[in-house]
Amino acid sequence: MSDRIASLERTTSESSVRVAVNLDGSGKGTVSTGVRFYDHMLLSLAKHSLIDLDIEATGDIDVDAHHTVEDVAILLGDALKEALGDKSGISRFGDATVPLDEALVQAVVDVAGRPYAVHTGEPAGQEYVIIGGQYVGSLTRHVIETLAHHAGIALHVRVLAGRDPHHIVEAQFKAIARALRAAIARDPRVEGIPSAKGVL
Repeated sequence: MSDRIASLERTTSESSVRVAVNLDGSGKGTVSTGVRFYDHMLLSLAKHSLIDLDIEATGDIDVDAHHTVEDVAILLGDALKEALGDKSGISRFGDATVPLDEALVQAVVDVAGRPYAVHTGEPAGQEYVIIGGQYVGSLTRHVIETLAHHAGIALHVRVLAGRDPHHIVEAQFKAIARALRAAIARDPRVEGIPSAKGVL
């Protein structure tokens, strides 16, 4: 079996990002984006997906965290797509419902090569909340949409319950992680590409 790894770099006038992934890791994470709450979320993503992540980013966070957060999501999605290769032998589908105290989130993934994102259920006002001084709540939806587009996955995320803004965001990242973990897992019973079309 070939190693499912990827290492990419991307530099723009707004940020410089480096991402390395190992889909068959143990959930180790080294993350530095300059947006500490985002670092915390990405480390949770690594831990609960069992994907090893090495992410380093610098950007114009003195202007806004948006550019750095988006550019990391772009490159992370690209790296996941590259590491997946032709997707031979994977389970393809994954779903998880994850609680964090009062928050409850469901995430469903289809690694189908067709990017799509559906994000629903956040309480009114969540998008305006600032967490950790830099991370605006609206960035969560943007990360989900950007990740889905660049990874080539269908990703549905539903917030079923929640009151604390931190918990609502973290439960989403953890649910995505667990759904990804299931979807990208190799299944010894799957021969070739898990699609009747023969390609994903």
